[in-house]
Formats: sequence, C-alpha cells, structure tokens
Amino acid sequence: MGDGLTKTAKRRAPLWARISAVVGCLLMVTSGATLVTGKALVAKYTGGITNEDLLDTGGAQTAPTKKDLKGPLNILLVGIDPRKETTPPLSDSIIIAHIPADMSTAYLFSMPRDLYVEIPADAKSNTRARRAKINSAMADGSQVNGKIDVTNGFKVLSKTVSGVTGIKEFDAAAIINFGGFKDIVEALGGVSMVIDMDVKSEHLTPEGKQRPRLPNCPVTSKCEHPYTGPQAYYKKSTKPVRLQPWQALDYVRQRYEFKGGPTMTDYDRQRHQQQFIKAMAKEAMSKDIVTDVGKMTKILDAAGKSLTFDGGGNGPIEWALALKDLNVDDMVTVKLPGGGIYEGPDYIAEEFRPALVANEFFQAVKEDRVAPFLLDHPQLVNMDS
Repeated sequence: MGDGLTKTAKRRAPLWARISAVVGCLLMVTSGATLVTGKALVAKYTGGITNEDLLDTGGAQTAPTKKDLKGPLNILLVGIDPRKETTPPLSDSIIIAHIPADMSTAYLFSMPRDLYVEIPADAKSNTRARRAKINSAMADGSQVNGKIDVTNGFKVLSKTVSGVTGIKEFDAAAIINFGGFKDIVEALGGVSMVIDMDVKSEHLTPEGKQRPRLPNCPVTSKCEHPYTGPQAYYKKSTKPVRLQPWQALDYVRQRYEFKGGPTMTDYDRQRHQQQFIKAMAKEAMSKDIVTDVGKMTKILDAAGKSLTFDGGGNGPIEWALALKDLNVDDMVTVKLPGGGIYEGPDYIAEEFRPALVANEFFQAVKEDRVAPFLLDHPQLVNMDS
C-alpha cells in the first residue's frame, strides 16, 4: 500500500505543483513572506519569484533556516506601484494574512496607507525615528547611499508594521508590483465580484482609456482631481459581476467620492482590495483554470514578473502545498475601524478609532484566537466579500 501511495503522489505532483503555485502566488497577493526580525527581502521592481533570504547576522550572509510550515502563520504583503526604478517605492497597499493553527482558512486585514505611526530609526538609510504616514516607511528606508534599496525599505516597513500590530516576526512576505500584477489578472481573464457601492473612476474612461488631464493641471502639478471627461462607472450589485481585467484593477484603485455619489474613503479601497484578492483566489481554483495547463502557465509566468517572495527558507511551491487545504470560500476579510486626523480643516493622516478595538484584535492575532474574537465583534467582518 505504501508503494501505491508513493506512486500516486508522484503522478499527482506536477498538477499539484501548478495548482499550488497559483494558489501560493494569489494568496501571497493577500499574504506575503517573512521579514521583521533580521530578515531582508530580496526585491526587484520587476523581480520574479525568488527563494533567497538575506539574514542580518552582523554583516555575515548565511542560508535561511527552513521552518516547518505549521499554523498559526502570519504573512505580510506589500503592493507598490513604482513609476521608475529610481523612484523610492511607496507601499500603496499593506495587507496581512493570519492563518490559524488548523490551516483551514485565512483572515485578511489591512493597514491604511495614511495610518499615522512610529517609523523606527534605520542606520543603513540614515533615517531618524519619527511619526509619519506608514506608506512613507518603505520609501525612507529604501534610500541608501544615493541609490534605491528596496530590500532595506521593506525591512523598515516590516518593523513599522510590527510596531503597530505587535506581531514580532512574519513567517513569509511578498512585494507585488502592480504594473506586472495586471498581467496576472489578464491571464485569469478577469474576476467575478460583488460591487458593494457605486464607484466612478478617477482615472479611466468607460472604454478603459486614460482620462485626459485638465489644461490647468499639467503632469508636474499637484491637482487633487486633475482629470476630465467621461468616467468608468461601477454600479452597486447584490450578485457577483464579471469584471474585465482593466475594470477589476481600476475598481480597486479608487478612493475618491464623486459628485452625487457615496462618500468614499481609503477604508473602502482596503475592503475592495481584500474582496479582489479573495475573488482572484477563487478564480484561480476554478475548474476552468486548474484544468487548463495553458492558462496556468500564463498565470505563473505573469506572477514571476510581478511577485518578489521570501518564504523564510521555504519556496513558493512548498508554501502553497502547505496551504492547499485552505478553504478559499471561508477566507474572512476584516475591517478595522478608523478615521481621519485633522488640524482644523486640514487632513493630516489616519488612525485606528477606537484604538482599543484594533489593539484587542491585534492581541487576538498574536494569541491565535481571531475566530472567537470576531464572533464577539461581528461588525469587523466584511460581509460583502
């Protein structure tokens, strides 16, 4: 019987490897990889999946220690949208996935990009400790000796996130380049998701073209709403709507309210990003994808161009195999309450409010009791995802 099981496993390996890689890539689009206590992500803007780990060991470079992939696990994902490789990267999207001990599901929660936090000092980038928006931590830390060092920028950001959440060490981490990420969505052929509020695009026309800029708002200016003309429109729905790749990516970028429409905040954008990730994971596990080698190959190729991954000594295939029993339908997206900080009429940043609720949630994450905590706080669960 043992030989039969071994042979079956060998026959299944290529398929599972492909399925697992897809699930791994897409879950890591919600999750991510290690870094916080000494681990540095090997990152390139157009990276490619890598298993490399650089450890801070007093200047000595050593191989990472391979860990057993058993829950509970915490994974950090950062999305960047660099215009140039010479531009310090801003972390436009910060999502953490908590996977409980039974490895059955994942809880996704976000750090607002404008969250006002303590950014630690960093000797390598010669930056001092200061309070600022969290999305500037990576940009500050990446400016090393006149060059862009994304590895160091990610290290500063991960320490900052650790300071906010109390999670001392992440088990895996990833950087997603949104420019290359578009190829993953196109390889999937789009996604189906519920549109939970009416949204008009700040950036694109109904045909998916870039909206023209206002004559008085050249590229060098800092106009709040620099575009003009017809806008793409996403109407609220009660059932999943099929979105073309460009529509899906455009929808989850939006964070501006439109005249006559609902008030929209960055918290809405966070929710839409979480919903989008869950929709992508479901899409990747659909029969149309897992039985089509050609589609899966395109997805993996696209992921290789947009995802930089650090698995703490384990590669993306090993991670994905460990997570293969995770139920995508049961993934829970969490909305942490918050609001704006103002000085008079001027907007400064965001804060978790009430802070006690967010801190109690972070404590539940550390103690792996998120499920009972959310039963006591059902208002934190995004019901539309």
